[in-house]
Amino acid sequence: MVIGVDRGRYLTHLEGHTVTAVKAREMGHRSVVVGDTAYLVGDTSGSRDALARIVRVGPRVTELRRATEEGRGRERVIVAGASQMVIVAALADPEPRTGLIDRQLVAAYDAGMGAIICLTKEDLASAWPLRQLYEPLGIEVVATGREERRLYGVDRVRELLLGQLSVLVGHSGVGKSTLINELVPGARRATGAVNLVTGKGRHTSSSAVALELAGGGWVIDTPGVRSFGLSHVRPGRVLAAFPDLAEAAAHCPRACPHGPDSAGCALRQWAVNSPERQVRLGSYLRILTTAKGH
Repeated sequence: MVIGVDRGRYLTHLEGHTVTAVKAREMGHRSVVVGDTAYLVGDTSGSRDALARIVRVGPRVTELRRATEEGRGRERVIVAGASQMVIVAALADPEPRTGLIDRQLVAAYDAGMGAIICLTKEDLASAWPLRQLYEPLGIEVVATGREERRLYGVDRVRELLLGQLSVLVGHSGVGKSTLINELVPGARRATGAVNLVTGKGRHTSSSAVALELAGGGWVIDTPGVRSFGLSHVRPGRVLAAFPDLAEAAAHCPRACPHGPDSAGCALRQWAVNSPERQVRLGSYLRILTTAKGH
């Protein structure tokens, strides 16, 4: 598995040791990203000056995409093969951005990944409002915070990551690197404070990197983001992430947009006499609006 990419060099994990590799010429412009299964030839000893070649990458079960930094709507794969996304958001310093969380959820659903929300800095603000917003979606919401120099809540996060290939995403400054350092002792991911003038965090991670968890599983740390492009997402992919709603929507008119004024929308009838279903439908429609609006 590819665990790091840096200026044309690919760090791979092979049978318990790391091997540095380059792309073979026959790979052409085929991208190789963290999480890819790479097939190597050449010197795979992992010794200091050894350099293998990547001749092929395996099929990608999932692909996490987001807009390129130029912001022109182009999308690129940033992580492959992850089974779940951990959306890290701070409850304060910086303030949580539900719009960004929603967009990251859409990206996870479109990629076919599960989603977990980890709310940091609970010692500074209550997690209850965001729990009310996202738990109706069936998403596990975990809160962490500082208590006498100890970071609590990490044990539950660790439990959810064991045996999985998880990718952590979040706004700069939310404490993602701090969380990684707790989950993977010795990771030494750089941490940074939030700018007091702009309220924005610094990018302390410059590239994605996969780190092995004690007990099994991998966690991929990604650079902090301030936007998450969704121009590649089809709204129908979002509905597929809600099996109960998808079953009800099967009775909708053809090409039903499921909007508030959609005539004959079966989802409205499905939820009409159930407060719990109304909450879940409302949450789904909010996510759907995010996907449609890109």
